[in-house]
Amino acid sequence: MLPKQTSSIPSTSLKIDKTSQLVHLFLQNQDVKENSRQVYKRTLNIFLSWISKKGYELSTVSRVDILHYKECMLASGMSSLTVGSYITSVRRFYEWLEANKMYPNVAKGVKSPKRKQQFRKQALTQSQGQALLNDAQEKALTAFLKEKGLRDYAIVNLLIRTGLRTVELIRANIEDVTYKGGKRVLLVHGKGRDEKDNFVVLTDKAFLPIEAYLTTRTKAKDSEPLFISTGNKSKGKRLVTRTISRIAKEGLKAIGLNNKSYTAHSLRHTTAVNILRAGGTLEAAQHVLRHSSPATTQIYTYTIKEELRLKNSAEELLDKIL
Repeated sequence: MLPKQTSSIPSTSLKIDKTSQLVHLFLQNQDVKENSRQVYKRTLNIFLSWISKKGYELSTVSRVDILHYKECMLASGMSSLTVGSYITSVRRFYEWLEANKMYPNVAKGVKSPKRKQQFRKQALTQSQGQALLNDAQEKALTAFLKEKGLRDYAIVNLLIRTGLRTVELIRANIEDVTYKGGKRVLLVHGKGRDEKDNFVVLTDKAFLPIEAYLTTRTKAKDSEPLFISTGNKSKGKRLVTRTISRIAKEGLKAIGLNNKSYTAHSLRHTTAVNILRAGGTLEAAQHVLRHSSPATTQIYTYTIKEELRLKNSAEELLDKIL
């Protein structure tokens, strides 16, 4: 009598394979952009790796286990924002599993951790903004590599005059500098958008440094990135947001603004505040920053209120009578 055949694949491998198939099906059924799908995939794999190390199975994970998972992530030093992203993926995965009658949704109601209050990015004063531009322009004139110096000046100048996000700036191509209604504009591929469906106006002061920079790229095609790398390994390639942040941070440090509340986003903040300082309306600032809700733009009015509070402090009035 022949011996009974057995599978050479361990049962744990079969379980892992089944779980991977479930994740694959889940991802296929998500009506989201590809980058969101990749975030789900990465964060779910981390969750599945965690339950595997704990000796759990997907079918036996309880709400208590998921709460423990959240606490472990927080204890490891992850930011509340990152942990929230991981928990969101787990919640959506279990919602899908329950909807397809596979497993109960044990993640239902598990909350993302509250975000700690972040440093509010500071806007530059008028004198600080001018100092930043002067520093970038001086570096452009004295830079050993002319192309890099002119590029960095054009970038800093563009950020502070238009309020572009770093991701919007790196997505721009030369051909995106065009005209609308007789005015020069830069078409903008905004955050979370599928196409370049918005724009910022390029005044002469915003455009001329870009024009000077582009003269160093005589053979550049219109379809090429507006700003490119000058590094040896990445020369000619599209910049990444990290590079833009570094350029802005170096400029801020050079004028004495070297702390966490001053970053590349401070230049966007400065754009909004300067519009309000110059007498522009909240609606005008909203259009420039391309906020979908005026409530988001309202945040920048706090800087104006703070400036007025400091300029006309009631505490100083007391010194006149005491």
